[in-house]
Amino acid sequence: MTGTLHLIGVGPGDPELLTLKAARLLGTAPVVAYPATVEDQALALEIASPHLNPDAERMPITIPMRVDRAPAKAAYDRAAAAMLTRLNAGDDIAYLCEGDPLFYGSAMYLVDRIASHAPIEIVPGVSSLTAAAASIRRPIAARNEVLKVLPAPLPDETLREELANAPAAAIIKVGRHFDRVRALLMETGHAGNAVVVEHASSGRERISPLSAFRHDERPYFSIILCYRGHEPWGRTP
Repeated sequence: MTGTLHLIGVGPGDPELLTLKAARLLGTAPVVAYPATVEDQALALEIASPHLNPDAERMPITIPMRVDRAPAKAAYDRAAAAMLTRLNAGDDIAYLCEGDPLFYGSAMYLVDRIASHAPIEIVPGVSSLTAAAASIRRPIAARNEVLKVLPAPLPDETLREELANAPAAAIIKVGRHFDRVRALLMETGHAGNAVVVEHASSGRERISPLSAFRHDERPYFSIILCYRGHEPWGRTP
C-alpha cells in the first residue's frame, strides 16, 4: 500500500498552537520531512519538536533562498522524488510547514508533484497573520472592511495601488524591503496605526509601532499590520 503524505501546518512559533490533529499525526509519523535552509536552519522542526515521534526518521529538505526560482524548483523536484520512494514503500510522511501549509507555505509546491502518485492529507495551521493579530490584541478588519495581504517584494506601483482603497492590510515577507514599505505606508496613510510583530507567538516575540524603528533596522520574521479604518480599536497599542 502507498503511504500518505501529511502536509502539516505547525503554526507561527508557539508549539502549543498546533492543532490536536497535527499533534496526533506527528506523534506517530515514521518519517518527518521539513524545509531547511543551506545554513541548516529549520524553524518548522523547532516548533514541532515537542510533538514528534522520538523514533521518527528525519528528512531535511534543503531549499535555496534565492530570487531565481530555478534552484528552488529543482530542490522540490528532488524532494518529491525522495518522498515518493518512501511513500511507495508504504511509509507515511509528515511534512512540516510553518504557519498554514497553503497560506504562502512551502507545502504547496509538493501538492502538484505528488498528488497524482500518492494520497495527500492537508492539516491546516495557525497563520502568522492571525497570530500577529492575537499578539497585539487588535482585530484585523471588521464588518465590510476589505483586508489585503500583500507580499513586501511587490513593486512600489503595485503596493501603492493595492493600498489605495484598503482600510486594513497585512504586509508579509518584509525583511530587506522594510524601509521601502515603510515609506509607502507613510505615503498611503497606513503608517500611523501600523504595528510590526516579529516572531509572533514565540519566545522571541517583539511588538513595536512602525514608527519606532530606525531606518537601518531590518526586522526579519515579521509582519506589519496596518489599519486606516474608522473603528476605535484601530489605534496603535
